[in-house]
Amino acid sequence: MCTFAGMLRKLRKLLYPFSVLYSGITKTRNKLYDRGVLESRDFAIPIISIGNLRVGGTGKTPQVEYLVKLLKGTYRVAVLSRGYKRKTKDFVLADPSKSYLDLGDEPYQLYRQHPDIYVAVDANRVHGIERLQSLDTPPELIILDDAMQHRKVKPGFTILLTPYDDLYTDDQHLPSGNLRENAQGAERAQIILVTKCPDTLSEQEEFETAVRLNPRLDQTVFFTKIQYASYIQNEQQTISLEELSNYEFVLLTGIANPKPLVQFLTQRNYRFTHLAFPDHYAFKNEDITRIQSEFLKIKTKNKLILTTEKDYVRIFVSLENLYYLAIETKFINHQKDFDQLILDYVGKNTRNS
Repeated sequence: MCTFAGMLRKLRKLLYPFSVLYSGITKTRNKLYDRGVLESRDFAIPIISIGNLRVGGTGKTPQVEYLVKLLKGTYRVAVLSRGYKRKTKDFVLADPSKSYLDLGDEPYQLYRQHPDIYVAVDANRVHGIERLQSLDTPPELIILDDAMQHRKVKPGFTILLTPYDDLYTDDQHLPSGNLRENAQGAERAQIILVTKCPDTLSEQEEFETAVRLNPRLDQTVFFTKIQYASYIQNEQQTISLEELSNYEFVLLTGIANPKPLVQFLTQRNYRFTHLAFPDHYAFKNEDITRIQSEFLKIKTKNKLILTTEKDYVRIFVSLENLYYLAIETKFINHQKDFDQLILDYVGKNTRNS
């Protein structure tokens, strides 16, 4: 019997000619920007771009937050995103009156964590930067979130993310693969960040992975993993992961790749039922009813609903007994080297340098 996965692989092979066509289009577009035929704007402010070459989750959000934590104590920081699936248009600057509907789930999540920085959304990154610079107290640096393919802005520093188990060098262009553009786009990055690495990654495995990525001599490759918090939380309370073993719960995910989270919880022998939804999913009333129904099926007294932080900001007003498990980026090694590269770039390019 042919499995769904097997059928999908066969379909993608049939779509390969379209991938060749799409790859040629994006390659031509990039050449036009590289040669100056299409304009790429420079700005007199440090701009760090974080992005990837493929669709799907690469661990971008925790990496943006890592940079925010690194820089906000010294500089006025702004993060500019597209605001995927928001209900607004044009430029929006986060403030206490805004919700995830105004900003998108990831920018809203970041603003909840760091209300002391500027968080803005604008599909037109040039316009968004201009609006940020026109503020009475403008930012001293801007982090462009998911901007690898937004060539209308020329960032001063680019960080390219690629997941350890799905490197861009092993992938193909859409639609037969997951690449948004040809792997040659990696040449625009100063840093290649391999994300979602296993905890046991050895130096030899790091070396072999770096060889597969084939970086230029002036590019640096770093390796990171997902670090889960030691507790789950909501607006009212926290529960330690040790105490969570006394609970049974519904796991609710609306992210691109929930497998690492499911594996983490399974390895700890937690008792849970997993309800998986698509990435950035807009939960409907019938979904809330289904989630509540699964919750009520749990007979034990100690029960709850667990989700990711990104999902939590979209749904916490609709569900009781809802908690989230936060994550952060953890460098496997050479964290100080990464930090110094970022700090050196920003320090040399701010107006008061």
